[in-house]
Formats: sequence, C-alpha cells, structure tokens
Amino acid sequence: MTIKARIAVIFIAALLLGYGLYQGHYQTAVLLAGGIGYLIWSHFREGSVFLATQAFHRQDYEKTKNLLSEIKNPDTLRKGRRNFYEFMMGNIALKEDRIDEAEYHFQLASRLPWKKDNEKGMVMINLANIALRKTDYERARAYTDVANKLHLTARQASIITKIENEISKHL
Repeated sequence: MTIKARIAVIFIAALLLGYGLYQGHYQTAVLLAGGIGYLIWSHFREGSVFLATQAFHRQDYEKTKNLLSEIKNPDTLRKGRRNFYEFMMGNIALKEDRIDEAEYHFQLASRLPWKKDNEKGMVMINLANIALRKTDYERARAYTDVANKLHLTARQASIITKIENEISKHL
C-alpha cells in the first residue's frame, strides 16, 4: 500500500472509530483501532516494497524507484522485505550507471536471508559483473565461487560460466 492510500484508509478508519465510540459500539471500535495499529506497523515493517516488486517485474523502473523512495528508513523493514528493497535499489542504481551505489546495495542484499538460492544467485551474479566492470578479477572470482555453491537455474549457471570465462582471460 502506498503512503497516500494508508493515510486515506487510516483517516476513514479513525472517523469510523470515533463514530463507533460515540454510538457505544466498543467491539467495533476495538477492531478498528487494531486495524489502524496494523496499518501503522506495516508501514514501517513492510513499506511499499511489495508494490515496488510488482512494478519491477513489469520493468517499470520509474514507478519502482518512486515506490521505494517512500521508504524513509529501510533499516526498519523486516528482513524478508529488506533483501528485495536492496536488490531493486541496486538494479536501479546499476541501470543509472551508479556503479558504487549499486555495489553497496547488492552487498547489503547478499548479507540478508533469501528464501531461494536462485534469488541470492542473482545478487552474486550482479556483484560479479560489477567486479568485472571495475577489473577486480579476484573479487569477481570470489563472487562466482559463492554463486556456484548455490542451487542455480540453468540460465544463471550459464551466466556464471560466461563470467568465469571472462575472468580466466585476465588471470
């Protein structure tokens, strides 16, 4: 949910809460207060990462960037959301040729837990590509070594092979 939608829903729920208290519908008021509390909690722990992920999959990078910019303090996101936040921020920075910033975000993403190996594999592939761009072949080799220990898709494995071939040309 975007921050504007959250504010609108909280405002309407607050009006209903006030009306419920005025009319003596205390059970309904407690439920509304709980809903408002959840919306406030989820703003800090979930943010708009889910919507940004959907836009990212549609390759709408401008909308992804706008949705992620709503998150003022990514440290408050839960780990299951923070990893995707860092991954998408890294990809956006990479598309805008901000290589150092992209590397920073991918480094953070690599340290966070991932449910699937192929998701972490994409992070390692991006880090290896950045290391290749910077001609840091030892670091690129380290990233490919970590990626090879993961259970990757066939496409990811072929990308890793291409990166390793490029590294071997320079070492």
